Formats: sequence, C-alpha cells, structure tokens
Amino acid sequence: MRAYDLIADLPVAVDGYELEALRRPVSSGFVRHTTVVRLRGEGEEGLGEDVTYDAGDQERFQREGPVLDLGGRHTIDSFSRLVGELDLFPGVGPQHEGYRFYRRWAFESAALDLALRQAGASLAAVLDRQPAPVRFVVSRRLPEPPSTTPLRAILAAYPDTRFKLDPTSDWDEELVVELAALDAVEVVDLKAAYRGTRVDQPAHPRLYRLVAEGFPGAVIEDPDLEDLRTAEVLQPYLARVSWDAIIHSVADIEALRFPPSTLNIKPSRFGSVKALLDGYDYCAERGIQLYGGGQFELSVGRGQIQYLASIFHPDAPNDVAPLGYDSDPPEPGTAPSPLMPRPASIGFRWDG
Repeated sequence: MRAYDLIADLPVAVDGYELEALRRPVSSGFVRHTTVVRLRGEGEEGLGEDVTYDAGDQERFQREGPVLDLGGRHTIDSFSRLVGELDLFPGVGPQHEGYRFYRRWAFESAALDLALRQAGASLAAVLDRQPAPVRFVVSRRLPEPPSTTPLRAILAAYPDTRFKLDPTSDWDEELVVELAALDAVEVVDLKAAYRGTRVDQPAHPRLYRLVAEGFPGAVIEDPDLEDLRTAEVLQPYLARVSWDAIIHSVADIEALRFPPSTLNIKPSRFGSVKALLDGYDYCAERGIQLYGGGQFELSVGRGQIQYLASIFHPDAPNDVAPLGYDSDPPEPGTAPSPLMPRPASIGFRWDG
C-alpha cells in the first residue's frame, strides 16, 4: 500500500490554531526566524514549524495571527486540499515562491501530528515502519577567508563528525587538500539552483573540478549542469550528483535531465504530506538513495525531519543534526551521530 494511503483518511478535528514566534542566531552568521503552528482540537495540540527564511514574511505571519478558517472536522486528505486552496501569504505575498511550500508544510505537519494524537497513534506505527538510529552530517559554510578552524573545533569535541560543506569561489587547492585530510566530508553543496539569496554560488569550472577530484567519495549536490563548462567538468562524476533545491514533487524528479542515484529530500520543500510520501515511494521503487535535509529548524520541525529520517533513510548523510550544532562551537552536551530513535508514543514528534 502507498504510504499516503495509510494516513489519508485519518480524521482530524480542528478548533483553531495559534502561532509562536522563534528566533536564534545560527552558525551561518544570521538570525533565524521561524514560527511554530499550534493546531488545536478535541483537547489535543498538533505542532508544525514554518521555516520561511525571510524575517519580514515571518513577522507579518505572526502579526496577522490566526486568520485562516481551518476549523471543522476533516481527514488528513481533505485538510491538505483545504490548505492547498488557501492563500497562506495574503496581501503582499512571499519574498520567494518556494516559501509557499514551507508554510503549507507547517500546517500539514501540524495537522498530521494532531490527527495522530487524537487517534492515540504514532506516525511510525501507522506507517508500519521501525525507527532506526539516524546518522547525520553537520552542515557548514566556511568563514571568509575560508578556513578549516570551525571544523577542527567541532572535531575536537566530536571526533566522528562528518560534514556537508558549501564550496565557494574563494576555495583553493590548498584548502581542499587540508579539508580532504580531515577525511570527514560526505556532501559538497554547490548551491547552483539558488537565485537572489545570500548563499548564491555561480557556476565555476575550477571550483567544480577541485571538489569533484578532491573529495572522491562525496555526494555533489545541486551543481549547474546547464553551463557547458561545468557540465563538462562533472561528466565523469554524474553518478555522484544529487539534487535538493529544485525537488518539490515526483514530477520534479521525473523532469531531471538524467535519473538520479541520490536525492536530498527536504520535507518542507514538498509542502504537502502527500507530495512528500509519494516522493518516498517513488524513490524506493526505483532504488534512488535518499538523505534528509534541514532548513535551520529551531523547534518541533527539527525533530520531525529527524523522525522522517529515522523511518525512511536512517543510514545516510542526513543534514538533520541537533540544534546544538548550529552554535559555533557546538553547545556542550549535544548528541553525537547517530541519534538514537526518540519517537513520541503518539503523534508526529521526536521526544526532546
């Protein structure tokens, strides 16, 4: 049975919702703003987290408050269709269209949590999956000028840590040799799909060659293969290429220029629970290896992506590290990889 079919008809009664504003400085040098959606019904509360990046979008969402008419008796499927028809950014609209997926995911994940809590069941039990220890990587963009110092500080405290790094145009051969000597880089994220963001990275043949050759076992995420120069450089390494920013649905996977062997699945990019679970099924049927990704979640959203990793792709370079790794250096007492399974007894939450 398809994964979504196992939850689509779960009833969920909604009385209303509240919003909780969160903010925290993170390791990439900015203050992260998110919003927790607290969906309430029948004495229970379901939680989700809006990971829209623009602080202004978040502040407007929080200031306007619970203006959406979500009350009533639904199923997971009918609630999803209702949210999909609503304008979640009324008036001004989001800074980036992709943020519509992020906010929809906040409401849908909250509804899934609420439905499961009202049913007295856990997500793992309903999907008939056994949570497993979650292997994770720590995602980092090196300082300017680039240096391995932050990585060495993490390795001093957590020697077995593995990394997902964002190569930039100022990387040189000496740096790559130094990084390779750490023997800890599992994913290099070239971020070629980003436009108009603080992490934009233009196509750069020299950089692509450096990382492809310098990290021979690493996954190469989101390269620019439209640029003929970088496409030629990566031609021998296509089996290591993965995609993230452009993947929101099965249709996006099918539209790729060649069948992928690996993908980064970020639940918030899919927006709806159905789109996400259909994506998991599609990749499982075709032998596409998955790893999970995060969006600097500050609260329940981080636990939810760890939960999904534990039941769909636990032994992968999951970019779902605990919140303590977003501090520089990591907060003392932060759990090392792998994370032991911590699914709540009911709902869609990761205890702690």
